[in-house]
Amino acid sequence: MFSTRNGLEYKYDLTAKKFKVAFDFLKRKDLAGLPVGWIELGEGVRASVQEYTSFAWNANRFETHEKYFDVQYVVSGKELVGVCDRRELGKVAVPYNEADDIEFYDEPADCGKVFLNAGDFIVLAPEDAHKPRCAAGSPAFVKKIVVKVPV
Repeated sequence: MFSTRNGLEYKYDLTAKKFKVAFDFLKRKDLAGLPVGWIELGEGVRASVQEYTSFAWNANRFETHEKYFDVQYVVSGKELVGVCDRRELGKVAVPYNEADDIEFYDEPADCGKVFLNAGDFIVLAPEDAHKPRCAAGSPAFVKKIVVKVPV
């Protein structure tokens, strides 16, 4: 699953057609008006349009996926996303749910935090544990699109 370009080795090919499908979708001008729910995009890629109020850091858990990358794009609002290597996670809090491709974990000893403002995105591979939906300051309304790209 490694590809090589310019003498560098990459585990994933982010220039593959499935990623083009994802990023072309996120270039649409009507993202703010899309209703909440799932949109099938082709090439096994699908988008989840979400609206929620972000919440306190300690009110959420880290999660991982086996079958999909997450491309998380903030349409409006802002949030923090915790990130760490899945090997650094604490114990499993909620076992893997194959239908939803998700597993939840207790808080790791250390992690980074990524601030996402409207127009920002983060690409999370299966080995990237993440903790989305966390308030950046006070809880606030967020509209986000999570594009699921198959591994």
